[in-house]
Amino acid sequence: MSHPMPEISIMLKQLRLSHMQESLQQRNREAMEGKLSWTEFLGLLLQDEMLGRENRKFQGRIRRANVRTDKTLENFDFDFNPRVSAPQIQELGSCRFIDEKSPVLIVGPCGTGKSHIAQAIAHCAIRKGIDTLWLPQSKLFGELQAARAAGCYEKKFADFAKIPLLIIDDFGLRPMRSPQDEDFHDLISERYERAATIVTSNLDFSEWGNAFPNQLLAAATLDRLRHNAHRVILDGTSFRGNRDNKTEKTGDKNLPLKRGKN
Repeated sequence: MSHPMPEISIMLKQLRLSHMQESLQQRNREAMEGKLSWTEFLGLLLQDEMLGRENRKFQGRIRRANVRTDKTLENFDFDFNPRVSAPQIQELGSCRFIDEKSPVLIVGPCGTGKSHIAQAIAHCAIRKGIDTLWLPQSKLFGELQAARAAGCYEKKFADFAKIPLLIIDDFGLRPMRSPQDEDFHDLISERYERAATIVTSNLDFSEWGNAFPNQLLAAATLDRLRHNAHRVILDGTSFRGNRDNKTEKTGDKNLPLKRGKN
C-alpha cells in the first residue's frame, strides 16, 4: 500500500488549504512522536489553517493601510516627551472611538510624533480586523484629482468615504485650492457620524480655517470635524532634533540610535 501523504497534500492543495499543506509533514511527525489521536492531529492542522488565514488577512490590511510596520505603540518612546499623555494615546489604541465613529484630531510641532501615533492607532485597529487607510493630505487630493481626470472620481471618493478608519496626515501643510476644499468638505461630511477619521496637523486648532480658500466651507467642514472629537495636543522636543543632536555628538550619521522616532 502506497503512503497516503502525497495524495493528502495534493487534495489539500486542490481544496486551497495551503497552510494545512505546509504544516502537514511537521504535524504528522509530532503526532507520531507524541502519539496523538486522529482528532488531536486534525485539530492542530485546522488550527494552522485558521492562524495562517488570519495572518494573511492581517498582512493584507497592513499593506492596504499604507502604514509602516515599525510605527506601533510599542515602539513609541513616551518617556522622551513626558507631556505626551500616554493614557490618552493608549485609550485611543483601544479603538472605542471607531465604534463611536468619532474624529481624532492630533496637533503639534514637527517631529513630536503625530504621524507615528496616528499609524500606531492604525495598527491597533488592524489587529482588531478593522480596515484602515493612512495617507497624507497631498496624496488624498492627488488621488482624487487623478480619479477625476480618469472619469472614476465617484468610485475613488466612495472608497475614501466608506473605509472604517481614514487617517489624513499633515492637514494644512499646504493651503488647499479649489476644488480641493470642496473635496475635503464633501469627504468629511460623508464620513460625519458614519465612520472614524483621524487628522494630524502642524497647525494649532485655531489656524485650521486658514487652510481653506473658502471660509464658508472652512466653517462647515471644521464644525463637523470638531463635533465629539478627541483632541490630542503634542508638545515638547522633536524626535528628529534629538536624532540630529546624537549624530553631531557621534560624528557618524551611520551609527545606530536608540531613539529618534519620526
